[in-house]
Formats: sequence, structure tokens, C-alpha cells
Amino acid sequence: MHTPAHVVVNLLCLGRRDRPEILIPVVLGAVLPDVPMFLFYFIEKVILGKSEHMIWTQSYYQQSWQNLIDLFHSVPLILAGWLISMWSYSQVGKLIFASMMLHILGDFPLHHDDAHHHFFPFSDWQFRSPISYWDSHYYGRIFFPLEVLLVSVSCLILFRTYQSRAGKISVGMIGASYFAYFLYMFTVWV
Repeated sequence: MHTPAHVVVNLLCLGRRDRPEILIPVVLGAVLPDVPMFLFYFIEKVILGKSEHMIWTQSYYQQSWQNLIDLFHSVPLILAGWLISMWSYSQVGKLIFASMMLHILGDFPLHHDDAHHHFFPFSDWQFRSPISYWDSHYYGRIFFPLEVLLVSVSCLILFRTYQSRAGKISVGMIGASYFAYFLYMFTVWV
């Protein structure tokens, strides 16, 4: 799934109560696994000036980038963080790591060629799903509209659930970032 979709799904699953002490860690945990991807794209596109084709067919698969990306998608490391948070009675830590794990569970069935090593650094095993959230060779043309529908409906549910102005603004910003991403994607990639 695209990062804003993870945020919306994680808020539906973990952050239904309209309280900043819940919303902020859930959003943070939903975004953290993809932070290395943002860094990767910024460096490759903005700093190094590489083409989209070069970025996504060569640079993305370099071992150093894969290791950094996989570090933030590592089930054992995230479970260790969650256990430390349980041991230290950190509600914020538990929510962040639970949200990160939910992100990983959302990614697991939706990546084929770009599958993560979910047991990094202990294993190089990858689950190459027969479904991709973006690749048309693996049903991306079917899943993409389903994701848009899921995010749209979820944003409406959350917008109606949250009563605070901060909660409503947050949901609006997440929805706007989701659709802004697609405007960028169609401008640059299509």
C-alpha cells in the first residue's frame, strides 16, 4: 500500500479514539517503515538527479538501500521494540511498534518484485506475493482502485468518528496527501 493508505488503515485499527496521545504514535508508526524510501527517493532523484527508470530498476535494488529499507520492515526488530515498550510500560512505544507491525502486515501480501526481507538481518527470505499494490503484471490494476476506495471510505469514517478539530484536520491532511501523491505520480511517472 502507499504510505497514506497505511496511515488510514492503522488509524482505523489502532487509533479510533480521538486523542493525540493515541493518534500521533499510530501515525508515526504507520509512516516510519517508509521513511527510508522517502530518503532513498530524495537522494536518488533530487541530489543525484537520476531518472525515474534508473531509480526504480537499478538504484532501488542496490544492497545498501535494500538493507536500510528492510531494517524498518524487520519483524524481529519491531517485535523487540514492542517487547521493550511492554517491559518499560511505554504506551507510546507500544502504539508506535504496533502500528509499524500493522504496516508490515499490510505490505506483506501486496509486494512481488519489490518484496521486503521481513526477517532482516536474520534471513534474506522474501515472500513474493502473487498480488502487487502497483504492478499491473500482478493485479495492480485491480488493487489500485480498491486501495483508493478503501482510503476514501476510511477517511470518511474517521472524519465522522473524530470530533476534535485536530482529529478532523489530521484526517483531511492524510486524505489530501494521498491524492497529492497521485498527482505527483501522474505528473512524473506517467
